[in-house]
Parts: sequence; C-alpha cells; structure tokens
Amino acid sequence: MSTEVLDREDLRRTLVRVAHEIIERNGDDPVAIVGIHTRGALIAGRLRQLIEELLDRPVPLGEIDISFYRDALGARPPAAQPVVHSSRIEFPLAETTVVLVDDVLYTGRTARAGIEALFDYGRPACVQLAVLVDRGHRELPIRPDYVGKNLPTSRTERVYVRLEEIDGVDEVEITEEVPA
Repeated sequence: MSTEVLDREDLRRTLVRVAHEIIERNGDDPVAIVGIHTRGALIAGRLRQLIEELLDRPVPLGEIDISFYRDALGARPPAAQPVVHSSRIEFPLAETTVVLVDDVLYTGRTARAGIEALFDYGRPACVQLAVLVDRGHRELPIRPDYVGKNLPTSRTERVYVRLEEIDGVDEVEITEEVPA
C-alpha cells in the first residue's frame, strides 16, 4: 500500500518556500548550493534556479558523491558496492555558506557523509542542511535547517522521492515495506 504525499505542484511549491527561507536566513551573505547525489543534486539544481531568480544574481552550484564516505561501505558484499558519481565543486568554499541538499533525511548518516565529503574540498564559513523530506528516526545528532515536508514514519515504511529527470514524474510517496 502506498500514499502520495507530494505531487508535482506540491513539490514545486515546497521548493519555492525553501528557497525563500534560504534567502531570508542568509541575507546578502555569499551562499552556494551543493547537492548529494543523486536526487539531492537534482533538488539542489532546482533550488539554485529558484534562488537565482529571486536574487537576480548567480549562485554557485556543486554536487558531491558520498559513496566512499559512508560508514557502512566495508560492510557491503562486493556485488552491492555503490555506483560512484562524479563530484563537482568549482568554487572556493572559504567565506561561503554552503547549503547541503538531500532528498530524504532519515538516520543522519548520509548527511554526516555529505559534510565529511564537503570538507575534503575546503572549509566553508558555515554548512546548512536542506532536505525535501525529514522522516525522523535519527541515529546521529543532525538536524536540518530547512525542511520541505516533515513526514513522521515508522521504521517499516519507506519514502520514495521521484523526480522528472530520473523517474519521469515529480512525487513523494510513502510505502509500507513488505517483509522478505
């Protein structure tokens, strides 16, 4: 059984709101947007476009792959090793507030890995976290600065973010996992 939580228009409105919140919080300070592959990078691109339209100035955009920063990397069987994407940060991080973007915040482990990967490129003035969905169940002391949708879930549920660029549709859906 699955339930659609956000449709295309809901997702668009949510990102517009988050873009406004980022601008309000940071004022005229230099801000860059960095997305965590894969869907976080796509959401980051959309946020950047919205922020640029609102500010009428360019905003640096980057993307990082956290595959080799995950704490469970060595625990995976060889056949289940991650697909590695390219990371791209082509701007100086010093004296810049970086908004790290991901699709779903769950345990906090992906966000932790994203922060660690980001610091391999330099030391930003500040790191803020923006997520489309916060589903709870944190295992690490990580709290997002910007949340599109708080979605209380059970551990037996799964949240799917689908984006037009990859999945052909913009939606967020919650599904009860079926035991194997």
